[in-house]
Amino acid sequence: MQPVPQPLNVLITGCSSGFGELAALTFARHGHRVFATMRTPGKSAALNEAREITQLPLDVGDDASVRAAVDAAVAAAGRLHVVVNNAGIELLGAVHLVSDDEVLRQFDTNVFGVVRVARAVVPHMLANGGGTIVNVGSIAGLVGPPYSGLYAASKHALEALSEAMHFELAQQGVRVRVVEPGQFATALADNSTYAAAMHTGTPEWGRFQRYRVAQATLKPGTAAGGDPLATVVDAQPVADVIYQAAVEEPGRLRYLVGADAELIAATKAAMSFEDFDTTMRAALNWND
Repeated sequence: MQPVPQPLNVLITGCSSGFGELAALTFARHGHRVFATMRTPGKSAALNEAREITQLPLDVGDDASVRAAVDAAVAAAGRLHVVVNNAGIELLGAVHLVSDDEVLRQFDTNVFGVVRVARAVVPHMLANGGGTIVNVGSIAGLVGPPYSGLYAASKHALEALSEAMHFELAQQGVRVRVVEPGQFATALADNSTYAAAMHTGTPEWGRFQRYRVAQATLKPGTAAGGDPLATVVDAQPVADVIYQAAVEEPGRLRYLVGADAELIAATKAAMSFEDFDTTMRAALNWND
Protein backbone atom coordinates (compact mmCIF):
# COMPACT_ATOMS: atom_id res chain seq x y z
CA MET A 1 0.00 0.00 0.00
CA GLN A 2 1.43 3.37 -1.02
CA PRO A 3 1.64 6.31 1.44
CA VAL A 4 -1.66 8.13 1.86
CA PRO A 5 -1.83 11.95 1.75
CA GLN A 6 -2.53 13.34 5.22
CA PRO A 7 -5.10 14.12 6.22
CA LEU A 8 -7.97 12.96 4.05
CA ASN A 9 -11.40 14.48 4.56
CA VAL A 10 -13.86 11.60 4.88
CA LEU A 11 -17.67 11.57 5.05
CA ILE A 12 -19.37 8.36 6.16
CA THR A 13 -23.10 7.62 6.27
CA GLY A 14 -24.86 5.42 8.83
CA CYS A 15 -22.40 5.95 11.70
CA SER A 16 -24.65 5.46 14.71
CA SER A 17 -23.41 1.88 15.10
CA GLY A 18 -21.85 -1.07 13.30
CA PHE A 19 -19.60 -0.75 10.28
CA GLY A 20 -20.11 3.01 9.99
CA GLU A 21 -19.18 3.71 13.59
CA LEU A 22 -16.12 1.46 13.39
CA ALA A 23 -15.05 2.94 10.05
CA ALA A 24 -15.28 6.48 11.43
CA LEU A 25 -13.09 5.54 14.38
CA THR A 26 -10.65 3.71 12.10
CA PHE A 27 -10.17 6.66 9.73
CA ALA A 28 -9.76 8.99 12.70
CA ARG A 29 -7.22 6.67 14.30
CA HIS A 30 -5.17 6.91 11.10
CA GLY A 31 -5.15 10.70 11.37
CA HIS A 32 -7.86 11.62 8.89
CA ARG A 33 -10.62 14.19 9.36
CA VAL A 34 -13.94 12.39 9.67
CA PHE A 35 -17.49 13.62 9.21
CA ALA A 36 -19.61 10.87 10.75
CA THR A 37 -23.22 11.20 9.67
CA MET A 38 -26.46 9.66 10.86
CA ARG A 39 -30.09 10.65 11.16
CA THR A 40 -29.66 11.59 14.84
CA PRO A 41 -26.13 12.63 15.85
CA GLY A 42 -25.04 11.79 19.36
CA LYS A 43 -26.34 8.19 19.42
CA SER A 44 -22.85 6.66 19.46
CA ALA A 45 -21.02 6.88 22.78
CA ALA A 46 -17.74 6.02 21.05
CA LEU A 47 -18.10 8.83 18.53
CA ASN A 48 -19.19 11.27 21.24
CA GLU A 49 -15.87 10.67 22.98
CA ALA A 50 -13.83 11.15 19.78
CA ARG A 51 -13.26 14.89 19.61
CA GLU A 52 -11.51 14.64 16.24
CA ILE A 53 -14.72 13.32 14.63
CA THR A 54 -17.44 15.77 13.54
CA GLN A 55 -20.97 14.41 13.66
CA LEU A 56 -23.54 15.70 11.18
CA PRO A 57 -27.22 14.90 10.65
CA LEU A 58 -27.85 13.06 7.39
CA ASP A 59 -30.88 11.04 6.33
CA VAL A 60 -30.12 9.21 3.07
CA GLY A 61 -33.86 9.11 2.40
CA ASP A 62 -34.04 12.90 2.18
CA ASP A 63 -32.25 14.66 -0.69
CA ALA A 64 -32.19 18.01 1.13
CA SER A 65 -30.65 16.36 4.20
CA VAL A 66 -27.95 14.71 2.07
CA ARG A 67 -27.03 17.96 0.34
CA ALA A 68 -27.01 19.91 3.61
CA ALA A 69 -24.60 17.44 5.23
CA VAL A 70 -22.29 17.40 2.21
CA ASP A 71 -22.34 21.20 2.03
CA ALA A 72 -21.56 21.46 5.75
CA ALA A 73 -18.60 19.07 5.45
CA VAL A 74 -17.23 20.91 2.42
CA ALA A 75 -17.65 24.27 4.14
CA ALA A 76 -15.70 23.00 7.13
CA ALA A 77 -12.96 21.08 5.32
CA GLY A 78 -12.75 22.67 1.88
CA ARG A 79 -13.21 19.40 -0.01
CA LEU A 80 -14.04 15.73 0.44
CA HIS A 81 -11.51 13.09 -0.56
CA VAL A 82 -13.48 10.00 0.49
CA VAL A 83 -17.18 9.24 0.86
CA VAL A 84 -18.35 5.94 2.36
CA ASN A 85 -21.94 4.87 1.66
CA ASN A 86 -22.64 2.65 4.63
CA ALA A 87 -26.22 3.48 5.69
CA GLY A 88 -28.52 0.51 5.17
CA ILE A 89 -31.44 -1.50 6.48
CA GLU A 90 -32.48 -5.14 6.10
CA LEU A 91 -35.97 -6.43 5.43
CA LEU A 92 -36.56 -10.11 6.16
CA GLY A 93 -39.36 -12.14 4.65
CA ALA A 94 -40.32 -14.41 1.80
CA VAL A 95 -40.55 -12.39 -1.41
CA HIS A 96 -44.20 -13.23 -2.00
CA LEU A 97 -45.12 -11.88 1.45
CA VAL A 98 -43.53 -8.43 1.05
CA SER A 99 -45.71 -5.36 0.50
CA ASP A 100 -45.04 -2.53 -1.95
CA ASP A 101 -44.35 -0.11 0.91
CA GLU A 102 -41.81 -2.51 2.43
CA VAL A 103 -40.05 -2.91 -0.92
CA LEU A 104 -39.92 0.86 -1.35
CA ARG A 105 -38.45 1.43 2.10
CA GLN A 106 -35.75 -1.19 1.49
CA PHE A 107 -34.70 0.33 -1.83
CA ASP A 108 -35.13 3.94 -0.71
CA THR A 109 -32.41 3.49 1.89
CA ASN A 110 -30.04 0.98 0.30
CA VAL A 111 -30.23 2.07 -3.35
CA PHE A 112 -31.87 5.47 -3.78
CA GLY A 113 -29.86 6.73 -0.80
CA VAL A 114 -26.61 5.90 -2.58
CA VAL A 115 -27.83 7.72 -5.70
CA ARG A 116 -28.73 10.78 -3.62
CA VAL A 117 -25.26 10.84 -2.10
CA ALA A 118 -23.66 10.38 -5.53
CA ARG A 119 -25.60 13.34 -6.91
CA ALA A 120 -24.28 15.48 -4.07
CA VAL A 121 -20.64 14.40 -4.01
CA VAL A 122 -19.62 13.40 -7.56
CA PRO A 123 -19.80 16.94 -9.05
CA HIS A 124 -17.81 18.18 -6.05
CA MET A 125 -15.14 15.49 -6.55
CA LEU A 126 -14.93 16.12 -10.29
CA ALA A 127 -14.42 19.83 -9.65
CA ASN A 128 -11.66 19.16 -7.10
CA GLY A 129 -9.44 16.67 -8.88
CA GLY A 130 -11.14 13.40 -7.95
CA GLY A 131 -11.85 11.29 -4.90
CA THR A 132 -12.94 7.86 -3.75
CA ILE A 133 -16.44 6.48 -3.14
CA VAL A 134 -16.66 3.30 -1.08
CA ASN A 135 -20.02 1.52 -1.18
CA VAL A 136 -20.66 -0.97 1.59
CA GLY A 137 -22.40 -3.90 -0.03
CA SER A 138 -22.73 -7.50 1.13
CA ILE A 139 -22.12 -11.06 0.06
CA ALA A 140 -25.90 -10.87 -0.46
CA GLY A 141 -25.06 -8.70 -3.46
CA LEU A 142 -23.60 -11.80 -5.13
CA VAL A 143 -26.11 -14.42 -4.03
CA GLY A 144 -29.83 -14.45 -3.23
CA PRO A 145 -30.30 -15.89 0.29
CA PRO A 146 -33.77 -17.15 1.15
CA TYR A 147 -35.89 -14.75 3.21
CA SER A 148 -33.48 -11.89 2.43
CA GLY A 149 -34.54 -11.51 -1.18
CA LEU A 150 -35.38 -7.81 -1.04
CA TYR A 151 -32.23 -6.96 0.92
CA ALA A 152 -30.18 -9.05 -1.53
CA ALA A 153 -31.89 -7.34 -4.46
CA SER A 154 -30.91 -3.94 -3.06
CA LYS A 155 -27.30 -5.09 -2.67
CA HIS A 156 -27.31 -6.60 -6.18
CA ALA A 157 -28.47 -3.17 -7.37
CA LEU A 158 -25.59 -1.57 -5.46
CA GLU A 159 -23.16 -3.86 -7.29
CA ALA A 160 -24.56 -2.71 -10.63
CA LEU A 161 -24.49 0.96 -9.64
CA SER A 162 -20.92 0.66 -8.42
CA GLU A 163 -19.72 -1.07 -11.58
CA ALA A 164 -21.43 1.50 -13.80
CA MET A 165 -20.02 4.39 -11.75
CA HIS A 166 -16.56 2.86 -12.05
CA PHE A 167 -16.79 2.91 -15.84
CA GLU A 168 -18.28 6.40 -15.84
CA LEU A 169 -15.89 8.05 -13.38
CA ALA A 170 -12.56 6.22 -13.25
CA GLN A 171 -11.01 8.16 -16.13
CA GLN A 172 -12.10 11.39 -14.46
CA GLY A 173 -10.27 10.71 -11.23
CA VAL A 174 -13.10 9.32 -9.10
CA ARG A 175 -12.49 5.80 -7.86
CA VAL A 176 -15.41 3.56 -6.86
CA ARG A 177 -15.01 0.57 -4.52
CA VAL A 178 -17.45 -2.03 -3.14
CA VAL A 179 -16.87 -3.81 0.18
CA GLU A 180 -18.76 -7.11 0.46
CA PRO A 181 -18.92 -8.43 4.04
CA GLY A 182 -20.25 -11.77 5.13
CA GLN A 183 -21.88 -12.22 8.55
CA PHE A 184 -20.57 -9.94 11.27
CA ALA A 185 -21.91 -8.72 14.60
CA THR A 186 -23.54 -5.33 13.92
CA ALA A 187 -26.75 -3.55 14.76
CA LEU A 188 -27.98 -4.27 11.21
CA ALA A 189 -29.03 -7.74 12.33
CA ASP A 190 -30.45 -6.44 15.59
CA ASN A 191 -32.43 -3.77 13.75
CA SER A 192 -33.67 -5.97 10.91
CA THR A 193 -37.39 -5.76 10.29
CA TYR A 194 -39.74 -8.52 9.22
CA ALA A 195 -42.29 -8.17 6.49
CA ALA A 196 -45.64 -7.67 8.20
CA ALA A 197 -47.01 -10.80 6.55
CA MET A 198 -44.02 -12.86 7.73
CA HIS A 199 -45.12 -13.96 11.19
CA THR A 200 -45.18 -17.00 13.42
CA GLY A 201 -48.47 -18.15 11.95
CA THR A 202 -47.01 -18.68 8.48
CA PRO A 203 -45.35 -21.89 7.21
CA GLU A 204 -42.42 -19.76 6.05
CA TRP A 205 -41.61 -18.70 9.62
CA GLY A 206 -40.52 -22.15 10.77
CA ARG A 207 -38.47 -22.73 7.64
CA PHE A 208 -36.81 -19.36 8.09
CA GLN A 209 -35.82 -20.13 11.69
CA ARG A 210 -34.29 -23.44 10.59
CA TYR A 211 -32.43 -21.64 7.82
CA ARG A 212 -31.08 -19.03 10.28
CA VAL A 213 -29.49 -21.78 12.36
CA ALA A 214 -28.05 -23.43 9.25
CA GLN A 215 -26.75 -20.13 7.85
CA ALA A 216 -25.02 -19.21 11.09
CA THR A 217 -22.84 -22.33 10.88
CA LEU A 218 -20.88 -20.60 8.12
CA LYS A 219 -19.68 -17.96 10.57
CA PRO A 220 -15.96 -18.21 11.38
CA GLY A 221 -15.34 -19.65 14.81
CA THR A 222 -18.63 -21.48 15.23
CA ALA A 223 -17.86 -24.42 17.48
CA ALA A 224 -19.16 -27.86 16.60
CA GLY A 225 -22.16 -28.59 18.77
CA GLY A 226 -22.35 -24.98 19.94
CA ASP A 227 -25.10 -22.46 19.44
CA PRO A 228 -24.29 -20.82 16.07
CA LEU A 229 -26.72 -17.99 16.70
CA ALA A 230 -24.76 -17.04 19.80
CA THR A 231 -21.49 -16.73 17.87
CA VAL A 232 -20.20 -13.15 17.72
CA VAL A 233 -17.88 -12.19 14.88
CA ASP A 234 -15.94 -8.97 15.50
CA ALA A 235 -16.84 -6.41 12.82
CA GLN A 236 -13.55 -4.46 13.01
CA PRO A 237 -12.11 -6.35 9.99
CA VAL A 238 -14.86 -4.80 7.85
CA ALA A 239 -13.89 -1.30 8.97
CA ASP A 240 -10.27 -2.14 8.21
CA VAL A 241 -11.18 -3.23 4.68
CA ILE A 242 -13.31 -0.10 4.16
CA TYR A 243 -10.20 1.89 5.06
CA GLN A 244 -8.03 -0.25 2.79
CA ALA A 245 -10.44 0.16 -0.12
CA ALA A 246 -10.43 3.92 0.36
CA VAL A 247 -6.69 4.46 0.48
CA GLU A 248 -4.80 1.74 -1.37
CA GLU A 249 -3.43 2.26 -4.87
CA PRO A 250 -4.18 1.08 -7.42
CA GLY A 251 -6.85 -0.87 -5.57
CA ARG A 252 -9.66 -2.86 -7.11
CA LEU A 253 -13.42 -2.59 -7.51
CA ARG A 254 -14.53 -5.36 -5.12
CA TYR A 255 -13.38 -6.39 -1.64
CA LEU A 256 -14.83 -9.50 -0.02
CA VAL A 257 -14.60 -9.62 3.79
CA GLY A 258 -14.98 -12.73 5.91
CA ALA A 259 -14.30 -16.43 5.45
CA ASP A 260 -17.99 -17.12 4.82
CA ALA A 261 -18.19 -14.47 2.09
CA GLU A 262 -15.05 -15.80 0.42
CA LEU A 263 -16.33 -19.39 0.60
CA ILE A 264 -19.75 -18.54 -0.83
CA ALA A 265 -18.39 -16.33 -3.62
CA ALA A 266 -15.72 -18.85 -4.66
CA THR A 267 -18.15 -21.77 -4.57
CA LYS A 268 -20.76 -19.99 -6.66
CA ALA A 269 -18.20 -18.84 -9.22
CA ALA A 270 -16.83 -22.36 -9.66
CA MET A 271 -20.00 -24.17 -10.71
CA SER A 272 -23.46 -24.00 -12.22
CA PHE A 273 -26.25 -22.65 -10.06
CA GLU A 274 -27.77 -26.13 -9.79
CA ASP A 275 -24.52 -27.53 -8.42
CA PHE A 276 -24.15 -24.49 -6.16
CA ASP A 277 -27.65 -25.13 -4.81
CA THR A 278 -26.82 -28.75 -4.05
CA THR A 279 -23.44 -27.88 -2.51
CA MET A 280 -24.75 -25.13 -0.25
CA ARG A 281 -27.71 -27.19 0.96
CA ALA A 282 -25.29 -29.99 1.85
CA ALA A 283 -22.87 -27.59 3.57
CA LEU A 284 -25.72 -26.07 5.57
CA ASN A 285 -27.51 -29.37 6.13
CA TRP A 286 -30.63 -27.46 5.03
CA ASN A 287 -32.89 -29.47 2.76
CA ASP A 288 -36.18 -28.39 4.26
